[in-house]
Formats: sequence, structure tokens, C-alpha cells
Amino acid sequence: QVQLVESGGGLVQAGGSLRLSCAASGRTFSSYTMGWFRQAPGKEREFVAGMRRTGSSTYYSDSVKGRFTISRDNAKNTLSLQMNSLKPEDTAVYYCAASRRVAPIEPDEYDYWGQGTQVTVSS
Repeated sequence: QVQLVESGGGLVQAGGSLRLSCAASGRTFSSYTMGWFRQAPGKEREFVAGMRRTGSSTYYSDSVKGRFTISRDNAKNTLSLQMNSLKPEDTAVYYCAASRRVAPIEPDEYDYWGQGTQVTVSS
């Protein structure tokens, strides 16, 4: 199994930046597609960004495209999400997740989840 622990969340003003990290352990990190999701109160969990096992293949939700950047360091078993130009609507609990699928988007396509880290963007 894979254990995932998110960190880096917090309170930031609109227009600011945060960098989230996800530390993985238990299995070979490079064996999985990694992704970030977020969930705001009363809303469904939504896909934010994903990154394939190898190469530089990334994909993003339209709502964050151009503002967020996903990256991974397989040597350190770490996944990151650089969030720039943050907006109040970005406020949510952010989760990292791991999947055996090639380019998963739906939550059901992911096999392992972290517990989440809160991101709050004030206006």
C-alpha cells in the first residue's frame, strides 16, 4: 500500500501563493500516477492536477490551468503543487492521491489518498 501525507496548507491572501507537498511511502512512488484534488464545504471532490509516472506529462482542471503547477520528485517520493494567483474560490481541503491508471481524473480512479490539508484564501 501507499501512505500519503499532505502539508503546506494555510491562510493566504488573494493573489498570493502557496506550495503544497505530499510525502509518499510504502510502495515505489514512480509506479503511480499522482494527482491533486480539492473539496470545499458542501461540494463534491474535484480534480485539480495530475502527473503521469514518467516524463513530464501533466494535466489540469480548467479552473487552475495557468496558475497551478504539479511536479514530482521520484527520488524523494514527493509530489508538489505550486499554487499562484490564488483566488477565494480556491479555498478547500486539498488532497493528494495515487493511481495505477494512466491519466485518471475521477476520484474513483485513484487508489490511495492522503488526509488533506486546508487551504484558505481570503479576499
